[in-house]
Amino acid sequence: MTRKIGRSIGDRRSRCSRNFFDRRPAVVARQLLGCGFARRIEGVWVGGWIVETEAYLSSRDAASHSARGEKPGNASMFGRPSTLYVYPIHAKHCVNLVTESVGCGSAVLIRALQPVWGIGRMCQHRGLDRSETTDGRALTTGPGRLCQSLAIDRTCDGVDPIRDPNWCVFSGPKLPSSRVTTTPRIGISQSAELPLRFFVDGNRYVSGLVRHHRRPRRDSL
Repeated sequence: MTRKIGRSIGDRRSRCSRNFFDRRPAVVARQLLGCGFARRIEGVWVGGWIVETEAYLSSRDAASHSARGEKPGNASMFGRPSTLYVYPIHAKHCVNLVTESVGCGSAVLIRALQPVWGIGRMCQHRGLDRSETTDGRALTTGPGRLCQSLAIDRTCDGVDPIRDPNWCVFSGPKLPSSRVTTTPRIGISQSAELPLRFFVDGNRYVSGLVRHHRRPRRDSL
């Protein structure tokens, strides 16, 4: 995909609206695939195309952080649709986009990006030498690496990318249903049977097992 970041993010018409996120998390998780997710750091945009997501529900989902009710640590998950909910895990972080209405408590975890913009800056954030980093999977494959590459931590929790000019979620290539695979979520022990993980089948930047793909995992958007 050769679309330039300036045109994509600079065009307000391409940005996902509040209404886009004000829907069931499984719907948003599926439709986020192929969308752009980026932030601007010291004038440099970093980010890429979303290729893997997981939905977390507001009810009947023991793996969702909202299952224990609203607490200081997860309050952003109950905020306006599109709000960033960022939480720490194993000395790293995970970033979610809140879905449905205020007070609901559902969100979509961004598990992987296909890196496109600011790759040199992302390498710096990850402590990698760009001249030696030939595989972009080391940058944004998996939620922890993704957050490191985009310098996302708890200070980003509660950010509204609809209003903040240094963040953007925007429309990208429309994916046919044949390119999307649905599986149970990864790395959870509760509600593990729910089919709430969505990814671009065959995309090389998707995390998890190769056998989950129907086609060879070597494609790019």
